[in-house]
Amino acid sequence: MNRYDTTLSGNILTPDGWLRGEISLEDGRIAVIDGEPVNPDDNEAPRILPGFIDLHVHGGGGADAMEGGDAVATLARTHARFGTTSVLATTMTARCDDIERALSAIARLIEKPPEQAADIFGVHLEGPFINAAKLGAQPPHARPGTIEEIEHYMGLAPIRLVTLAPELEGHDALIRHLVARDVKVQLGHTCGSYEDGVHALACGASGFTHLYNAMTALNHRDPGIVGTALAHARYAEIIPDLLHVEAGAVLSALRCIPDLYGVTDATAAAGMPEGQYKLGENAVYKRGGAVRLSDGTLAGSALTMDQALRNFVSLGLTPAEASHRLSTLPAQFIGLEDRGRLATGLRADLAIFSPKLTLDAVYVAGQIIRRKQS
Repeated sequence: MNRYDTTLSGNILTPDGWLRGEISLEDGRIAVIDGEPVNPDDNEAPRILPGFIDLHVHGGGGADAMEGGDAVATLARTHARFGTTSVLATTMTARCDDIERALSAIARLIEKPPEQAADIFGVHLEGPFINAAKLGAQPPHARPGTIEEIEHYMGLAPIRLVTLAPELEGHDALIRHLVARDVKVQLGHTCGSYEDGVHALACGASGFTHLYNAMTALNHRDPGIVGTALAHARYAEIIPDLLHVEAGAVLSALRCIPDLYGVTDATAAAGMPEGQYKLGENAVYKRGGAVRLSDGTLAGSALTMDQALRNFVSLGLTPAEASHRLSTLPAQFIGLEDRGRLATGLRADLAIFSPKLTLDAVYVAGQIIRRKQS
């Protein structure tokens, strides 16, 4: 009898390349990987990838993170069905008491994790420290941040990532404070100049939120925050739904930014039929695969990570390269050393695909979440 909890066979994507063989799981970890180098295109065996890590996700399954209660549990269960095994629950620009309610609810779910769900390992605070002139789909409660306010929020839940506009008064000091507290800072929802972006990077900011969207665009005489990212960034997130960013712009970013990684920026509409949903205090509408405000403004997405993988592949990336940008690089950026790769001793977070890249099964910490229906 096999002494391991689970043993799976197929084409296994390891940090050293593809192996054809077996991966054994025990006590929520990868116990053994055994196999021979292979080109997965030469056989019809499953492709075993590391589970996806989504650092920017507002909702799913009809639930929005700002609702409080068990909304983030629904979010985490929904996205787990599509291959996401770890999430940063992402909040919206809002009044202080609404943010407090959302953070307190997330903290309870981190303390007592929901079953059959992606791991909720922290919070991405997207706003309220953004520019009111670049709200996008954020509610109109933008304001400059203070160390006192962010410390209050950090006392409620483990904030791992903050999106802010670097040009707002006091934000250079806020960036330095967050970095000293081991919180990653991304630039987004900003009217800042190229110089503002360069200064923010010098202060310790290290990423860019949904690259191209809700930030000053690239112009050859006014490079903007996009120019800062393309010229200087090591890391940036991008929404690969091919709606927020056209294919050519995604390819440009892939060429310029070494560790560009994908996020969904998913709303409550993810995994749901067309209709009306909530994004913070705003009503949003899912139509034809896009999520928009009533005025037509894109408002997050209905993207899931399995589709993000296929979209990257449609742009010319190999499945291994696409997986790298949806699992390994997000883990590397946020500082998760125990996941994002398939290697002995790491968390047994797996997404198993057919050769045609349809998702067949998902494991979170060795527990089956989704299995292909026979």
